[in-house]
Amino acid sequence: MKALVVDDDKVLADLIAFSLRREGFEVFQAQNGQTALDRWREENPDIIILDVKLPRTVPALDGFTVLQRIRQAAETPVIMLTVRGEEDDIVNGLKMGADDYIVKPFSPRQFIARVQSVLRRAARGAEKSLLKTGPLALDTERREVRIQDGFPISLTDLENRLLEYLMFNAGHILTIKDLISTVWGSSEVGGGDRDMLRQLVRRLRIKIEPDPSTPIYIETIPGKGYGLKRDLLAEDLSEQET
Repeated sequence: MKALVVDDDKVLADLIAFSLRREGFEVFQAQNGQTALDRWREENPDIIILDVKLPRTVPALDGFTVLQRIRQAAETPVIMLTVRGEEDDIVNGLKMGADDYIVKPFSPRQFIARVQSVLRRAARGAEKSLLKTGPLALDTERREVRIQDGFPISLTDLENRLLEYLMFNAGHILTIKDLISTVWGSSEVGGGDRDMLRQLVRRLRIKIEPDPSTPIYIETIPGKGYGLKRDLLAEDLSEQET
């Protein structure tokens, strides 16, 4: 797969490119808006990492303008990069068609997790972003989950992100740090913490567990984190079908 990294901060751009190459991506870079558009047309990347603040070269094209030009012609997945506290940038980017945003600074692991999440949603676009694990069926676009053939259960954006990450990694232990980074983004001001994650898991269990006090889907791994029980889900599905 191809990735285009657009950022005039060479140190950060090289770090992002290195992280992507480790995951098997062919990476192209651009330091300003015009070069970004040229590389996008030439290479047709599978995903674009686009900084909001780009140098005022001639012609002056910031990240929003680049995103707007791309959206006029294609639905290439775009992750916007913004600095901490720039809430207006985040809102504007999402309104203009960005698929996700990452607040600087961020860890390489968080970055790769968000890239994978965006690519999964893009790949499932024709299937209405439906993710299935055992009896759970999550529609990430509608932010609804069904258990077997039950009625759809509405989720908040954070609940949706948490359940998507758990389902995609069913059967694996997800650390508290990774979960916080994936659900909230940066651990800086405005990010999540252990207590917020604990409360979010509790709210999600109330919505999907038959008995939240004795969960059968989302398990707690003491001292490590949380995980979705792949084997138990499969057994539960088999029992309900017989």
